[in-house]
Amino acid sequence: MAYDFSGKRALVTGAGKGIGRNTAKALLQCGAEVIALSRTQSDLDSLKQEAPGIQIVLADISDIKSTVTLIEKLAPIHLLVNNAAVAKLQPFLEITEEAYDQLMQINLKATLFISQAVAKDLVQRGLPGSIVNISSQASLVTLPEHTVYSTSKAGLDMLSKSMGAELGPKGIRVNTVNPTVVLTAMGRYGWSDPAKAGPMIARIPVGRFAEEEEISDVILYLLSDKSAMINCAVLPVDGGFTAT
Repeated sequence: MAYDFSGKRALVTGAGKGIGRNTAKALLQCGAEVIALSRTQSDLDSLKQEAPGIQIVLADISDIKSTVTLIEKLAPIHLLVNNAAVAKLQPFLEITEEAYDQLMQINLKATLFISQAVAKDLVQRGLPGSIVNISSQASLVTLPEHTVYSTSKAGLDMLSKSMGAELGPKGIRVNTVNPTVVLTAMGRYGWSDPAKAGPMIARIPVGRFAEEEEISDVILYLLSDKSAMINCAVLPVDGGFTAT
């Protein structure tokens, strides 16, 4: 399915690697003016080499006040993909306050206030918009050592529903995409061991992990007018994992 995002400005956080990087490039190919945000300059530099038309922005979203100030200067942003996230896996009895604070800060708090800044500007301008938050299958099922990560992503799902309920009447839709393991460079590294990957794949009815493009395709659909009646949705892209 072809999309035309001409005349739209899109912001993708966590755009230096993986799903965010792939989504930023896909949006550019579909005509959007793309702003790629990452905390790693080398990732942004290599992205710029691959896709010169993308505007790159260096920012650490853990400093939410500075990030919001920056985003306010980039407005208007019609399409927002909150992809930036961190994962730190710990058994429940070993969870640290530091890990809890870090995951909630990046995975939940930053998404809230970045989205708020974008939405406030759109409402003031009287413009419609679409926001896609990248969650996880871990928000829907329990996984070993994922307590804090899963909690942050479950919070993100509810945040997205609440945002969509309040912003929908103002012309701004909000949805989440909840992927299974995705074969990004990090995903391939972490799940290349058959002893680890095998049991997980065995629980996925389609029998494999996801590719980056399979997630980006869903993100673009939710950003587009093709999904105009989809709002407040939590959409697993997991090959059926959460249904088993």
